[in-house]
Amino acid sequence: MKQMKFIYEAAMSALFALYMYVVFKVILFKFGSMDFLFLWQQLQRSLGNPSNVHHRLQTANFHPFVTISQNIHSLSSYEVINLYGNILIFIPFGIFLMLLSKKSRMSWIGVGIRSFGLSLSLECLEVLFLIGSFDVDDLILNVSGGLIGCCLWQLMLAASRLIGVGSFRFFAKEQQNQRSEHDRNEKDGKYRGNAVMSRHQ
Repeated sequence: MKQMKFIYEAAMSALFALYMYVVFKVILFKFGSMDFLFLWQQLQRSLGNPSNVHHRLQTANFHPFVTISQNIHSLSSYEVINLYGNILIFIPFGIFLMLLSKKSRMSWIGVGIRSFGLSLSLECLEVLFLIGSFDVDDLILNVSGGLIGCCLWQLMLAASRLIGVGSFRFFAKEQQNQRSEHDRNEKDGKYRGNAVMSRHQ
């Protein structure tokens, strides 16, 4: 059991690391090679001349749904990629959050907050490295993708219980084991705390 748990956690961690590599490659390097020298040069430019960052912020979109509305009405190939790509790239993030959650009880709010945090970090890095502009609609689309991923995972687990799909049943059982272990640890912690308090009394 412990060996299977170790393999499960190692596999999920490796897949999550690979996913984050892809996210940063797509967002920061725009599908190109990961040129860290280029990022360092861009960082020096932004720090050496703060007006570059100021200009990026002046052209940023801080009004919700403006870019989304433009993309829907235009629907050119670029707008379609920007609209749906920002959603699709964060769907796996929501799924991974549910898979890697130790308590296995992460709420929609928890997924939304973490998706927002990652998206905001990427938007700020784009401005700092002078490789993109800040757009609040990207945050909205990314968070929507994370929540969709959370919903899809819950639906897949529910379906697996109904039709008995082996692979998803394994994940459900593993999460149930994690939940049971967490509950036992909580009970042990409360028991130790009560015992200490009784000893002092």
